[in-house]
Amino acid sequence: MPAKSCHRLSVVVPAFNEEQRLKITLPHLIKDVNRRFLDYEIIIVDDGSHDETSNIVKEAIKTNANVRLISYRHNMGKGHAVRTGVLAARKDYVLFCDADLSTPFRESAKLLRAIEAGNDISIGSRARKETRILRRQPLYRVLMGKTFNKLVRLLAVSGINDTQCGFKCFKSSIAKDIFRDCQINGFSFDVEMLHIARKRGFSIKEVGVLWKNDTLSKVHPVYHSLQMFKDLLVIRGFEVLGYYGRGEGLRNRTEASSS
Repeated sequence: MPAKSCHRLSVVVPAFNEEQRLKITLPHLIKDVNRRFLDYEIIIVDDGSHDETSNIVKEAIKTNANVRLISYRHNMGKGHAVRTGVLAARKDYVLFCDADLSTPFRESAKLLRAIEAGNDISIGSRARKETRILRRQPLYRVLMGKTFNKLVRLLAVSGINDTQCGFKCFKSSIAKDIFRDCQINGFSFDVEMLHIARKRGFSIKEVGVLWKNDTLSKVHPVYHSLQMFKDLLVIRGFEVLGYYGRGEGLRNRTEASSS
């Protein structure tokens, strides 16, 4: 059993209609975080779910006071959910991961080591030499991902092989500085966040992690691909207009209730 880390960690998990997944993954996540950290919180952000997502979390809260629920009425998108959780985090480091735990939580040690080595942000990657893929995506998703990444390098963030892996860690103060000015609510929020980080001079370390494709992925290959391309143009537009350098913070927020 690993020695417990002295890092004070907030774990943010966006969740939209994740009742079935969270029934399985939330107990595992709580157990893994509790085994590895003395001081932590797990923030589940219910992004306007229509199922029992919130109730699953409320049951977990009854037996573990370190679990928090943030919920709001309307579905706003993964980017909005992650942003809401990050800005509500109370610990010194923030890590966000997906509800399906495609990257197991134990890989967090790699990201924290990268930050201890002097990096401001560490991001999980499915495209590094040390990456281990247990279950690969279908070929069409792989090709679409590579095409998207080429556009990302051209329009927003160069030099990063995988911007979309849902496993990223930050110093809390840096995460809040960045996410406060993010606007993208959809799946391209990672790109916007990394673009702002680069613009503000924060160092980013890409770390190969263990990853297993979830066959029940909610990313639609056509609809979301078109939306993500549109978001890249929006990010580029904000950059041209100089918005990301103003530090104005989010112009519109959805009120969230925290339990």
